[in-house]
Order: sequence, then C-alpha cells, then structure tokens
Amino acid sequence: QVQLVESGGGLVQTGGSLRLSCTTSGYTLNYYTIGWFRQAPGKDREGVACISNRDAATDYANSVKGRFTISRDTAKNTVYLQMNSLTSEDTAVYFCGADPAWLSYCSINYESMYETWGQGTEVTVSS
Repeated sequence: QVQLVESGGGLVQTGGSLRLSCTTSGYTLNYYTIGWFRQAPGKDREGVACISNRDAATDYANSVKGRFTISRDTAKNTVYLQMNSLTSEDTAVYFCGADPAWLSYCSINYESMYETWGQGTEVTVSS
C-alpha cells in the first residue's frame, strides 16, 4: 500500500506563501489521484484541492480558488500544493490522500475515495 509523506508546512504571516509537498517511495504517484485536505482545530476535515491521475484534471474548494494551485512533478514523484495569499482561515493540518481509481476527474467532496493518507503537515498563518 502506498505510503504518503507531506512536508512544507510551517508558520507564515498573513499574505504569505507556502508550498506543500506530497511524496512517496516505492510507488509512482502518477498512478494515483491525489487530494489535499485540511483540518482546522475543532473542525471537520475538508477538501482543498485534487488532481486526477488520468488527465491531471483539478478541482478546488471555493475558499482557495485563485490562491492555491495543485500540480504534479513526475520526475520528482511529488504532488505540490502552492498556497498564496494565506489568511488565518488557512491555518490547519494539511493531509494528502491517494485514490487508485483511474479517473479523468477528481473530487474533493468525497473523502472516502482516498484510500491512503499521510500524517499531515501543520500550517499556521499569523496575523
């Protein structure tokens, strides 16, 4: 079973940027649809962005559209989440999940599609 590792979290000021990475070893991430989810303190986990395996189709939560970008680097076997114009509302632990189904689309609305999860990386946005 693929094991995912997230990195890139940290403390950033409002308006700043971070780039999160999701990678694995021993598996090719291109074979998986990857979703980024986040969980803020006291809240349920919510979908942020995803990228499909078949056609690299993407989907974003309305709250991050225009600010976040999900992408793949095949050579580095990594999926990135570039986060710009961060606000305190983005403070959360960010997780990446992998869905092995071969799809030309992805969805952040169905968390159960993602069978494997990383341990998360914490993002704190200070005002």
